[in-house]
Amino acid sequence: MKKTMRIFSLLLIATTVMIACKKDTDPADKDFFVGTYRGSISYQKDDNTITSSEGKVTVSKVGETYNFFFGNNIPDIKGVKFEKSGDNNYVSVGSGVTGISINASTLKVLVSNNGATWTADCTR
Repeated sequence: MKKTMRIFSLLLIATTVMIACKKDTDPADKDFFVGTYRGSISYQKDDNTITSSEGKVTVSKVGETYNFFFGNNIPDIKGVKFEKSGDNNYVSVGSGVTGISINASTLKVLVSNNGATWTADCTR
């Protein structure tokens, strides 16, 4: 009986260790690109132009969509959906928000929508 319990305990420990050490999860599935990126940002609409070489963009996820909160009084971009493009790189899809590419270390934005243009070339 003791030998059976010992074997069962060892099998339970081995199973727990194998499950805990599982390495096949794609890092992008863990939303590693949610956070703050810093770099050059700009916004232009009509005669209003805002640029900053030391700007920031904060990325958050709500459900299946992402929001981009710009610093420097630049309007935010909300409700963006992405599809995978290569290893851990994503590009925006949908009407009016195409032109965003993102990964864990780089954010590039060139979006034109309703007469306004947002740009960003940021890293973290």
